[in-house]
Amino acid sequence: MDQNKDLLLASDLRTIVTRLVKKLRKESVTGKLVSLTERSTMSLLYQYKQLLPSELASMEKVTNQSMSQILSYLLELGYISRVSSKADRRKVIISLTPKGEEILLKMRNERDMWLARAIRETCSEQEEALLKKVIDPLTKLVDFE
Repeated sequence: MDQNKDLLLASDLRTIVTRLVKKLRKESVTGKLVSLTERSTMSLLYQYKQLLPSELASMEKVTNQSMSQILSYLLELGYISRVSSKADRRKVIISLTPKGEEILLKMRNERDMWLARAIRETCSEQEEALLKKVIDPLTKLVDFE
């Protein structure tokens, strides 16, 4: 592809992915309680079980100060807990609370249910197969640094 076609593909892909993400956020009633970064932080804690605030900030590509504000809000909602590290009392270990895990899974389920219904009601079998095929290339794009 020449550069103009590359840019057009990139622009079209960015636009439709952004619109889909916005639509998914809107379809989760539970998700309206937290921002995209707060939800992503909760997902990281679900995946890794325990992380330091600095690790979360690095993974989310935000400043330590911004992550501190995110964590304060999630703590206020009761979605995370903070525990001093046994190895180094100056460090704080962050993890999801059972309530936080429940809310995260509920948000995911609401979005997944809407997306499954949308796929079922709008896509042919061939289009569903095509969607399955693009998951790997999209994953490569997400993982690209």
